[in-house]
Amino acid sequence: MSWPKAVRDRMQGRSGQDVVQSYPYRSACPSTVWGELIAGARDELFFGGYTSYFLWTQVPALPDVLRRKAAAGCRVRFLIGDPDGAVTRQREEIEGVALAVSTRIRMTIEQLAGMNADEGVEARFSAPADAVNHISLSVFRFDDDALVTPHLARQVGHDSPLLHVRRRGEGGGMFARFVAHVEELWARGHPVAGS
Repeated sequence: MSWPKAVRDRMQGRSGQDVVQSYPYRSACPSTVWGELIAGARDELFFGGYTSYFLWTQVPALPDVLRRKAAAGCRVRFLIGDPDGAVTRQREEIEGVALAVSTRIRMTIEQLAGMNADEGVEARFSAPADAVNHISLSVFRFDDDALVTPHLARQVGHDSPLLHVRRRGEGGGMFARFVAHVEELWARGHPVAGS
């Protein structure tokens, strides 16, 4: 018996078509993927990692690249966690690593200090009430592509899995859901001083 197309699509899950590539670890995603996605973005770069510190070592000359992108009209945003927040302190206890979460966030703040909204780079802390939702899911958007890391219980970000998802059509799908999540967090966030 042949199933009607609508039933097959529903059973297979159209959102599954959004997945371009999956990696068992974020660190297994080649740095060239990050660089190519950033270079290819024209309208939207959204870095929604709780610390995003690794970007500065992963992508050569990232501050200059971001300035050029912003000058060309691309919206560039960073949503990071509060280094002094309760969720940050709790996560530091869970991870128990030398390069603490607050230190990783401060590394990003230091890099962002040389850029500001006048140059088209915006930065916000997630709201305290949203911090637990932010720290559990990192979403990095590059126009119609996103790299998403669901953080595992006691793993640091680079040891958690990563999905490369892409917008497919105008419907919902995984891409749209992940972007809606991070946009909601952005809407309730507050500016990082100096940005």
